[in-house]
Amino acid sequence: MRRRLLMVGRTRYTLPLSPSLERKFDALEQELDVRVLASRGRGSNGSDPRFRLVDALPALDGPAFYALLPFRVARELRAGRPDAVLVQGAQETALVLLGRTLARVPARVIADLHGDPGAPTRLYGSRTRRVLAPLADRLGRTALRRADGVRTLSPFTTELVRGHGVEPAAEFPAFMDLDTFLERPPAPQPADPIALFVGVLERYKAVEVLADAWRLAAPRVPAARLRLVGRGTMREVAEGLVAEFPGRVSWTESLTTSQVAVAMDDATLLVLPSRSEGLPRIVVEAFCRGRAVIGARVGGIPDIVEEGVNGLLVASEDAAALADALVRILSDAALAERLGAGARGTADAWLASPEDYARRVRELVEAVCQA
Repeated sequence: MRRRLLMVGRTRYTLPLSPSLERKFDALEQELDVRVLASRGRGSNGSDPRFRLVDALPALDGPAFYALLPFRVARELRAGRPDAVLVQGAQETALVLLGRTLARVPARVIADLHGDPGAPTRLYGSRTRRVLAPLADRLGRTALRRADGVRTLSPFTTELVRGHGVEPAAEFPAFMDLDTFLERPPAPQPADPIALFVGVLERYKAVEVLADAWRLAAPRVPAARLRLVGRGTMREVAEGLVAEFPGRVSWTESLTTSQVAVAMDDATLLVLPSRSEGLPRIVVEAFCRGRAVIGARVGGIPDIVEEGVNGLLVASEDAAALADALVRILSDAALAERLGAGARGTADAWLASPEDYARRVRELVEAVCQA
């Protein structure tokens, strides 16, 4: 008999699911009886009995989601009586543990850790959000210690968990919907050197460090351009660069997945100067398109970017080192070509089929339920 699993997170799902996500959940359903409690994405107009999606509120959507999460989880636990709950995020796990207490249902709770639990409050959003960091830290630590199991994505997140005195029950990458990035061979390197940044304009992405680095690098590679893709609270950084470097810096707030793939084809490299990362999906996407990555030596970036093989690593917060790395690749077409080939060659190590992912999740649930 299949184990019953409730998956909980703030991920926004759009129904009907994309073909790739449909394959993911179909594969999970072959291994487990799965239900999902998450948020409803924009444009969602379908239905799926596996999903319980919460509508976004026009204001205070985040606080409302988290305040109501224990009660929503308790309702799902009473209705579905799952054997286990897989929860994305440490703080979310704390709220699910509270929901389990309210429901009085003996489901095992598994924390699904994708990055540093302290990053969302310290390096994302407003100053008011950062005031909550000490509380979020305590909630995260407590949740990881009290959860019945923890799943990590890479050596970085594994060491974070061990730092709290907890041994992960399993370490394996998430399933990534990468069909768009794999449906055709990588494009040739562009004629003009272009650096691409894709990510939210928030403190944890260190976009202001990238701006300082570009000011140092741009005069050294006069033909090079920088393309920024993303939105966030630090939009003034992007606006300032566009004004300061007319014709050499462009900024787009949002692209579709297929448009991101095209942007990678048009670029020489992807730059990721983050202050914190889990296992960065955008890096795997760049590798699939045969593009080198310049990344900060933080979080899970060194788990995937190998110096001189598929990219370059620099110290976090070091704009001068980041500028040197940009100049090095943007001014050397042969190096960009070699690192791009290395990137495509290492991408497969981080790819998981829906069936592989589903099997690993089922093994994780079995191990935690039998412990």
